[in-house]
Amino acid sequence: MDILERIVADKRREIALKKSVIPAAQLQTSLLFERKPLSMADNLRRKKAGIIAEHKRRSPSKSVINQDHSVEAIVSGYATAGACGISVLTDSKYFGGSLDDLLLARAAVQLPLLRKEFMVDEYQVLEAKAHGADVILLIAALLTRNQIRNLSELAQGLGMEVLMEVHNEEELHQSLMPSLDMLGVNNRNLKTFEVSLDTSKALAPLIPDAFVKVSESGISSGDAIEALSACGYRGYLIGEHFMKSKAPGQCAADFIKQLEA
Repeated sequence: MDILERIVADKRREIALKKSVIPAAQLQTSLLFERKPLSMADNLRRKKAGIIAEHKRRSPSKSVINQDHSVEAIVSGYATAGACGISVLTDSKYFGGSLDDLLLARAAVQLPLLRKEFMVDEYQVLEAKAHGADVILLIAALLTRNQIRNLSELAQGLGMEVLMEVHNEEELHQSLMPSLDMLGVNNRNLKTFEVSLDTSKALAPLIPDAFVKVSESGISSGDAIEALSACGYRGYLIGEHFMKSKAPGQCAADFIKQLEA
């Protein structure tokens, strides 16, 4: 069993336990369920280099990244810095996040929020909506084409947007469908954890212009963004580069200021 298979097995057990305590119908009674979501895709289209800044405490490849700051402080810093949106990790076992992090972020900022999670069940889409998310992440490596369609159509039916994440050409062709808003290319190899921006560059011409192109992982310089922008990318998801600094919000502000100079 590889890392992805373990993650999916863990996630399905977690979801089954949650359903036994909080039924899906109860999620839909949340005050936030009636909230009109914000558009991350529109924000990215308006900027030449749109930054999606991420709140991430740790990861399977890097262990602890940053446990020193509150969610509110970090996301408020990202908002002040000029980020187009914020990604919030909600997986507990592998990333140290939680749905409480998403809820606290929603209370702190008025920016589009992406729920970064291993989404394998419609219940998680309802959770995302009930906790203030505007966007959900779907990972092609975890899902069949029918699952992608069902989850993305549910999200869009609730007014949320969908960021589809792929790692190679096969996943890209498998996942393309009208119920997606943004197409993200993860530059990290999930088996080796090695990172290469060449992945984004190679897949860029294959992504239809109808989708906002987002590059994810391994982005830490203006030169990288300039090269990716030339390939048609409008969004850049950056987490570790900001989170490993002593002041993530200030690090994001300095980074964005350089891009706009």
